[in-house]
Amino acid sequence: MARDPAFVLRYLAEVEELAEDVLAARQQIVDLDVKRNRNREALRALQKDPEPEEKAMVCFGSMFIELPKTKTREMLRQDQEELDEEINKLRKDLRVKVNRLYEAQGKPELKGFNLNPMSAEEMKLINRILEG
Repeated sequence: MARDPAFVLRYLAEVEELAEDVLAARQQIVDLDVKRNRNREALRALQKDPEPEEKAMVCFGSMFIELPKTKTREMLRQDQEELDEEINKLRKDLRVKVNRLYEAQGKPELKGFNLNPMSAEEMKLINRILEG
């Protein structure tokens, strides 16, 4: 049975577009994770600093600005929360995109892909149960 060349081209274009969406989302997650790790390093450096009342030099784009360390810590913590939320949202969206790609390719949906990690509180409860 011969297939219509236009149908095949549309199919391939759709699969390629879905694959590009998946790759772009993965790259965005990696980029945000790198930024989150840099923020974590900066927070750690501020915590280890023996003189907490001084000011810190902070880079905004191509400018360095001197800010109180308490303000800098607060800004970094807020940025960390926003990055965590954005990364979690992207990961959730990525699951949907991967499932759409698999569906377009005629593959079965990934099993176990929609699992969520346990929270720290849930892990503590599990450990308590296991310890007896």
